[in-house]
Amino acid sequence: MKSTTKPLPRLTALLGLLALALSGLRGRLSADDPDRGDVPGWVMLTLMSAVLVAGLLLVAQPALEGLFQDAMARVSQN
Repeated sequence: MKSTTKPLPRLTALLGLLALALSGLRGRLSADDPDRGDVPGWVMLTLMSAVLVAGLLLVAQPALEGLFQDAMARVSQN
């Protein structure tokens, strides 16, 4: 049995849906959108956080290794 739906109305509906989605996306990405955010600020915040974590790890690594080794020794004794 052949399909009775014609491809043209389905294509038209699909193109209309695509146009609607693109117009919504264009409005969302406009330059005057207050929710767009400050990308350089977020990059700087991320880099500063990574440097802070790396610095703390550098200072605290010997103590953390000691705690880990002690905990593993206690677990393996039981």
